[in-house]
Amino acid sequence: MTPIKSYRDLIVWQKAMALVKDIYLTNQAFPQEEIYGLTSQIRKCAISIPSNIVEGYGRNSTGDYKRFLQIANGSL
Repeated sequence: MTPIKSYRDLIVWQKAMALVKDIYLTNQAFPQEEIYGLTSQIRKCAISIPSNIVEGYGRNSTGDYKRFLQIANGSL
């Protein structure tokens, strides 16, 4: 097993980033009138997931890290 040196080594972060890419691609097919409504909300939720994983990873306590993972899970 490879040691984790960065948040980029976390499989959960890699999968979250793949989800963001998929959502952005899928949202392109949404109706134009949804660009500021549904499309925007879905994209914000998606990018929140890897962002919270990274922020939690950078914290100095396991408790904080767990809390940010819970927030990321809530964005799902």
